[in-house]
Amino acid sequence: MIFVSACLLGHRTKYDGDSNPDNLLIRYNERGHFIAACPECSGQLPIPRPPVELQGGDGEAVLAGNAAARNADDKDFTRYFVHGARQILNTIQAYNIQVAILKENSPSCGVHQIYDGSFTRTKKQGTGVCTALLQRHGVKVYSEKDITPELLDRLLAEDEPEN
Repeated sequence: MIFVSACLLGHRTKYDGDSNPDNLLIRYNERGHFIAACPECSGQLPIPRPPVELQGGDGEAVLAGNAAARNADDKDFTRYFVHGARQILNTIQAYNIQVAILKENSPSCGVHQIYDGSFTRTKKQGTGVCTALLQRHGVKVYSEKDITPELLDRLLAEDEPEN
């Protein structure tokens, strides 16, 4: 199995009630190798919800207690993001999943980039909270921007059970 951010498969879990459908992942979803969920929904945040950005660092810094997940009104949502990341890790471990494909730029799922915390749509290098936790536990995490048909075919072939 491969874990995939639910919004990438067309689930309306994005903060504004929309999704981030990725046509390649949606096509491959029919093969039955994906488990999808949203870390923010798993953290018990509603849909819709206010946009949140990481302030003071990236997901690693949040997990270390040195940064926070806040909205534009400075309300702290850190505990929800950490709780959601832990819930996703529990699911991944229960299914012995080794690979995740997550939504780039998200404060939970960003793999290479996240928004910088200024709410000006400015991006910076860094990981989201869920990505950081999964990587700490040895999960190979890709962004949807990393995925090609060739890479996806290889990942799915590696996921096939041994006979």
